[in-house]
Amino acid sequence: MARNFISNKDESVRMFQNDLLDKLTRIHFSVPLFIFVPVILYFIYQSFFTLGLTILAFGAYLLFGLFIWTLTEYVLHRFVFHWCPPGKWGERIHFIFHGVHHDYPSDSKRLVMVPTVSIPLAALFFWLFRLMIGPVHVAPFFVGFLCGYLFYDMTHYAIHHYNFKSKFWLDLKQHHMRHHYLDAHNGFGVSSKFWDLIFRTTFRRKSESTSIGQQH
Repeated sequence: MARNFISNKDESVRMFQNDLLDKLTRIHFSVPLFIFVPVILYFIYQSFFTLGLTILAFGAYLLFGLFIWTLTEYVLHRFVFHWCPPGKWGERIHFIFHGVHHDYPSDSKRLVMVPTVSIPLAALFFWLFRLMIGPVHVAPFFVGFLCGYLFYDMTHYAIHHYNFKSKFWLDLKQHHMRHHYLDAHNGFGVSSKFWDLIFRTTFRRKSESTSIGQQH
């Protein structure tokens, strides 16, 4: 269950008594790449060699998919991951889905989506987008959407475990660290701060703890 502290170590906590279920909650950060890069390559191939799309059309829908991912990332993090249903079961569900990450933010095995969640979600989004934009343009759109997702997952892992030197990455890391250590009710963007700016969920005290991005 959730614990009232934040661990700064690369350590984990058991979430299920069943060994198999508990093992399924842990994943190496590279696993999403092995799952979704082949899917991306398939849809790229399909876009050009099966559907006959032009480079212009492909690029336009790819960028559209990437843009929609950034909004999806924000909405999922803010309204799904941080939603806590009432009661003890609600607290338990919230802890399993996201609370554990806030208690153990440096746990390297729980920084990217596990396949038991990412694959069903990807399938659900694909069929939803297919209904909305049709069977042709969904291919390049989904390429952009999945590229955005993989960038988010890899960025999330890197923010917690890499020491950045460039201003861009340090700024992004500091943004996410403030979400963890100062204000969990703001700063929901991980791979981008764009929607935090749009929906005014950026941090109000920008000068506070300026060195926080350096602590990991």
